[in-house]
Amino acid sequence: MKRKLHAPDYQLIGVTIFLVVAGLIILSSASSVLGFQKFGDTFYYLKRQVLFGLLPGIVAFFVLYRIDYQVWKKYSFSLLLLSILLLVAVFVPGIGQELGGSRSWIIIGGFSLQPSEIVKLTFLLYLAGWLEKRSQGISDMMVGLVPFTVILTVIAGLIILQPDIGTLTVIVAISLIAYFAAGAPIAHLASIGALGIAGFVALIKAAPYRMARLTVFLQPDTDVQGIGYQLRQSILAVGSGGLFGLGLGYSRQKFAYLPEVAGDSIFAIAAEELGFFVSTIIVIAFVYFVMRGLRIARYAPDMYGRIVATGIVGWIGWQAFVNMGAIIGLLPLTGIPLPFISHGGTALMTTLAAFGILINISRQTGHIIKKSSARRWKKPVKSR
Repeated sequence: MKRKLHAPDYQLIGVTIFLVVAGLIILSSASSVLGFQKFGDTFYYLKRQVLFGLLPGIVAFFVLYRIDYQVWKKYSFSLLLLSILLLVAVFVPGIGQELGGSRSWIIIGGFSLQPSEIVKLTFLLYLAGWLEKRSQGISDMMVGLVPFTVILTVIAGLIILQPDIGTLTVIVAISLIAYFAAGAPIAHLASIGALGIAGFVALIKAAPYRMARLTVFLQPDTDVQGIGYQLRQSILAVGSGGLFGLGLGYSRQKFAYLPEVAGDSIFAIAAEELGFFVSTIIVIAFVYFVMRGLRIARYAPDMYGRIVATGIVGWIGWQAFVNMGAIIGLLPLTGIPLPFISHGGTALMTTLAAFGILINISRQTGHIIKKSSARRWKKPVKSR
């Protein structure tokens, strides 16, 4: 049955535009020194973000904004196969390429793509359809918990092989949030959480650098010239900004002091240049994004829409929390980028595509239709 469409959530659109524009401004400053050192172009990373992230992301947003989100339910299994094929493709010789110690990229004809970023969306759309079909028996272990764990283990295993533990934590978080939105019992979530913790402990022990990162998080003053260097420089950058910042373009840490200034450390540069107040506005913008997104999920017209909306909001909110928390030392460094702001064409494109689906759901939420109907059919009060 075709639903009546109404205006999208303009407040959510507004806060997202703010985050994207703020991200381009921050990236243009944070990456200027790195771009000049590596490529002789201070705007190198900004240009790539616009060409390979923003422009295709805007196209993806408008296309998915116009397509009824329920269409993706029909292609659930195809989306699962696409997710698996994308993750396998990085291991194909001549196509997959290792960058930064992780084999997470596909490079064809000079064009690079990070499949794990796309899988965040495709796997969520698959899970939403899969969970909706099993919603009546989701509390049954053999209907919900066991098959859900098997599917998630397959996807997680392919990401571990790359290895990309940061992305793994995001996909696991998205999956658990979707499972919770489908009505899974707390006991099931606790069981998966326990298995997940055991798995992460094993992964940490398997790689010395992961154990070192955890040690630095627990003892920040450990090896400040080695494994603790990035955390130390991040905190120095944030502290140097004070209340009002050093001014846009005047960061000291981006001059080869702080690693990954265009990636997962970009919030530290933003805090250094723009200060506490502007950084707080960015945090508030992410919080408001989550609040508006959860409102859409609450009034979604069906379970599929509720799971998809909750998953998208949880994905962006979780990434933002983990990234900014790691920069100020509240969480261990994981290499997770800051949504809408960190450099990464595939990440920005996929996030804007997911945002398009979320806005499509916002056009079909039931509470606005009911209110408008109530106003339309309300009898006028006779004047005396």
